Amino acid sequence: MAEPKKKPLRAIKAPFVADGPTGVSIRTRLKGLTPGDDKVLRLVGAHLGSLASADLKRRCADSLEHSADTWVERKRALTADSSSRWAGSITKASHDQWALSRRAQLAHIQGLEAGVETIAHRLSLPVGERGSKRAPGGYRTRREWFAKTRRLHVLEDRLERERSDRAAGVVHVVRGGKQLARNRHHLEAARLTAGQWRQRWEAERWFLQADGESGKPCGNETIRVSPDGGAGIKLPAPLAHLANAPHGRYVLTGRIDFRHRGQEWADRVSANRAVAYRIHYDVDRDRWCLTASWTIPPVQTVPLVQARSGGLIGVDTNADHLAAWRLDEHGNPMGEPRRFRYDLDGTAQHRDAQVRHALTRLLHWARREGVAIAVEDLDFGAEKTREKHGRKKRFRRLISGMPVARLRARLVSMAAELGIAVVVVDPAYTSRWGAEHWQKPLTSKNRRTTRHDAAGVAIGRRALGHRVRRRTAPPPHDRSDRVGHRTAQAGHRARGREGPRPRVPGPRTRSVSPDAERTRATRTPNTVREVRSEQEWVQDSLLLTD
Repeated sequence: MAEPKKKPLRAIKAPFVADGPTGVSIRTRLKGLTPGDDKVLRLVGAHLGSLASADLKRRCADSLEHSADTWVERKRALTADSSSRWAGSITKASHDQWALSRRAQLAHIQGLEAGVETIAHRLSLPVGERGSKRAPGGYRTRREWFAKTRRLHVLEDRLERERSDRAAGVVHVVRGGKQLARNRHHLEAARLTAGQWRQRWEAERWFLQADGESGKPCGNETIRVSPDGGAGIKLPAPLAHLANAPHGRYVLTGRIDFRHRGQEWADRVSANRAVAYRIHYDVDRDRWCLTASWTIPPVQTVPLVQARSGGLIGVDTNADHLAAWRLDEHGNPMGEPRRFRYDLDGTAQHRDAQVRHALTRLLHWARREGVAIAVEDLDFGAEKTREKHGRKKRFRRLISGMPVARLRARLVSMAAELGIAVVVVDPAYTSRWGAEHWQKPLTSKNRRTTRHDAAGVAIGRRALGHRVRRRTAPPPHDRSDRVGHRTAQAGHRARGREGPRPRVPGPRTRSVSPDAERTRATRTPNTVREVRSEQEWVQDSLLLTD
């Protein structure tokens, strides 16, 4: 009986050094505001928010017919009720939101296509047929099979509708967020009253953001923040009567103080370089906040050879922790594995803070070691579909909760500030091969190595350009002198690769027998038959004596 052919391994992409961030965003609180300041900000935000909603509706109506001429018309129509700069910010925000919706629409179509393909495959199999690691099997019962046939028609209808919308350029956008809009009909589940929901809804739909302009005073003519912390905004034309400064401007009473990157921001503002600002209201804390952002030149990444020199730290990303292990330049684990835990339960702010704290501890360790960090190029977009994993709700919830995209983006930006390179590798087979080749050898009575720790070693070795496997297949016994080198750590031309290992003094040698060094050393065999052919025998002459 012929053996079944094994599925070939997929091609593994070469590792590369991740590019650094191209922008900076900092946030602070607007302190010391008077009731008059609060009233002006609410009026300006509500007025500009209504203009932004109307402009977004017009942008969606233009769909694929949008052009530079229609953009100019929209901006001209908004200028009369605001200003030319406010109109430019509103139209640009509408265009960006429409483009984001198009990208989300494409991702939704791809998810529907994956679901339809999976259901169709499982329906084509007999009921109860077992699946494999690479493909799911048939459905368990006839009842489930019938329910999935109905769901297949539902997904196909959705897919056809989304494809037709995309072809026509139709997108569905909600200013303020679709989730918040749905909460209006489920106030008890959202734990909100009608008044609280209305306050959140209005605050999310306000518009108080302006793009920066290089060469203008303090880098922004619409929302101006001086280096000493004074802040003011340009009022729209219908609200110009509220101005307390010349040229229709309103100066806020409070002062701005950026604790993070404050000196960098002050230097940029003093040089009149472009800085974009966004003012938003935090309903939960009842406070106004200001976000400043600007672009920076791309950070010059180090070459891959330089990032590999001296070894690196391999990091395996998991649902509740980062498993990291330090490797030398030859791919050998050094010291003990480290785990940086985080809790992804709770609010978005709590999850974000947990990720930042874990990355901070990891980066501080990498800076002390003076090495780069290796991570996987993870993307669970195709793995989150409900149809692929069926009843595995816990597994779907697990991979959906892993913030791989946000974690990598934060790691790259935070590592760039510390001058640490980040090497990105292909995630194929790292967990499987790491557990197979490294988990057991690295486990001892004093150290319990997990599967995730072993995966960190595999990731680090792939980033260094080494094979994940510890050793190659052993050579034939009858032709051992003609087979290449066994180990993957040293090449066949390395000096001393077949010599005796050095005798290390200290506590490690106390349990070694006195004759251990002689037995471990490579020496000449006692019989002539086992001597290698390249060795030469020399017969010394006998000494003549009287």
